[in-house]
Amino acid sequence: MRVTATRGVATAVMCLAAGAVLSACTGTGTGTGTGSGGGEAELTDQQLLEKAHTTMDALKTVTIEGSTTATAGSGFTSRQTTDLKGTCAYKVTLDQGGSLEQIRIGDTDYVRPDRAYLEQWSGKKEAGAKAQERWIKTPVDTSEPGDGLVDCTWPFSPFGTAVKGKPTEIDGRPAVPLKVTDEEDDKGVYTFYVATEGKPYLLRVAYKGPDYRSTTTFSKFDEPLDVRPPADADVLDTSDAGR
Repeated sequence: MRVTATRGVATAVMCLAAGAVLSACTGTGTGTGTGSGGGEAELTDQQLLEKAHTTMDALKTVTIEGSTTATAGSGFTSRQTTDLKGTCAYKVTLDQGGSLEQIRIGDTDYVRPDRAYLEQWSGKKEAGAKAQERWIKTPVDTSEPGDGLVDCTWPFSPFGTAVKGKPTEIDGRPAVPLKVTDEEDDKGVYTFYVATEGKPYLLRVAYKGPDYRSTTTFSKFDEPLDVRPPADADVLDTSDAGR
């Protein structure tokens, strides 16, 4: 996931290189699953994996919450409500303090890092500086991979080899776990939890590896999306900066 800052914005914002880590940690999980009825009991574990991905890929909206802890260093939590195309609201909160908010609507990003976030990732203490209350408005086309902002999409594509486990519950919903291993990550293991009542939604993805552990939860499937731009008075427009 990425955090973007426009050209001409303060150097501290340009130092939001945390996005490279965020992308590596939270963007790795995708779904698998099973459903009730429809002969799913006759599907192989691999077919259940593919069916869940197909169901998630057809969503119009979804909320994605993540938590990541690195083996060496701190972690972060995040929450994104998205149409999986180009409109979403996102917030990441660092365990060491600091948070960054993003709203993306069409061709425009609104970005608001708080003071603690800026200080942590710039490496400079801003003595006497006021808290960051305004949003930075920036064109989406200035965003680059690894700079921190999310792009509102999610890779619902099957991969690896799936093995079904014993039925369980996720937040009170019956689910079946699918443990997935992948040749490209032979030291890490994914567990996909898929709803077994109603549509085979992916409810949660857990990953355990040598470098980090993460949990990604999916909810509010196809619920109305309420993502709006900030009030004009709260926005610093940098669209023409540096051009």
